[in-house]
Amino acid sequence: MVHFSVPKIPGSEITPKEAYVSRRTLLAAAGMALGAGFPAGGRAAQPERARSHFSTDEAPTSLGDITSYNNYYEFGTSKSDPKAHAGGLTTRPWTVKVDGLVNRPAEYQLEDFIKPYTLEDRIFRHRCVEAWSMVIPWVGIPLAEVLKRADPQGSAKFVAFKTLVRPSEMRGQAGLFQTLDWPYVEGLRLDEAMHPLATLAVGLYGETLPNQNGAPLRLVLPWKYGFKGIKAIVGIRLVEQQPPTSWNNQAPHEYGFYANVNPQVDHPRWSQATERVIGSGFFGRRKPTLMFNGYGDQVAGLYSGLDLRASF
Repeated sequence: MVHFSVPKIPGSEITPKEAYVSRRTLLAAAGMALGAGFPAGGRAAQPERARSHFSTDEAPTSLGDITSYNNYYEFGTSKSDPKAHAGGLTTRPWTVKVDGLVNRPAEYQLEDFIKPYTLEDRIFRHRCVEAWSMVIPWVGIPLAEVLKRADPQGSAKFVAFKTLVRPSEMRGQAGLFQTLDWPYVEGLRLDEAMHPLATLAVGLYGETLPNQNGAPLRLVLPWKYGFKGIKAIVGIRLVEQQPPTSWNNQAPHEYGFYANVNPQVDHPRWSQATERVIGSGFFGRRKPTLMFNGYGDQVAGLYSGLDLRASF
């Protein structure tokens, strides 16, 4: 049996219970019940959600910072572009297709996709390759549960993800604003995807996921750099060969397939040894970057024997 441990956090960094609970309003909006006890619109009593035992006790970053300082190239290259331009994205109805090397392929409406699962509060550190960090209280489900439901075939070795293409609403996909080949694609080894830390998020701070943070469905991998967290997911496919990923295609010398947080491997244009804590000001607090973003006890075994300098 594999046992996972949560890093010990100083008591001075623990968020007072009332400060967090007061933010946990309701994960229901636009008539979306999500099949987890949420009413179809309006406000009501907070539904039951499990707090993941993987959650850190570090103080969460403010909701304002989490929702206003984002990388989301479908809406522009500036950190302020997603909040400024993502509001017009239509997220209902939303279809998610799960196929490939599975015995139970299916195309789901988002509500039916989420309905069988219990939502969890998962407070994770979030580390960007640009050397900034946040602590985000996500609401989501383990990716492994979705993959088990699809029943992977023995030949499946990787999981490929695809995002929405809608240039009429995603200005970064249109005309002169384009910076990447679309759709945005990402991938994981199957064992990485099955790890209990791998999360499909539908909310944060107890509320429905804002558009600028990847609504209505995004990937969260707390031991990897943020560009692995594909947003607005419409496709999940199990495959035999390593799938292409957007930033590895764009700049393979800068962005590897694995993207594990590793302070010993610098980005060609900046150091990864330290990180700036968002909310402390541009010249504010920096701290040493932790291997695997501090989740080494949980995930290091996935990479036993792998050269993490060559496979970055």
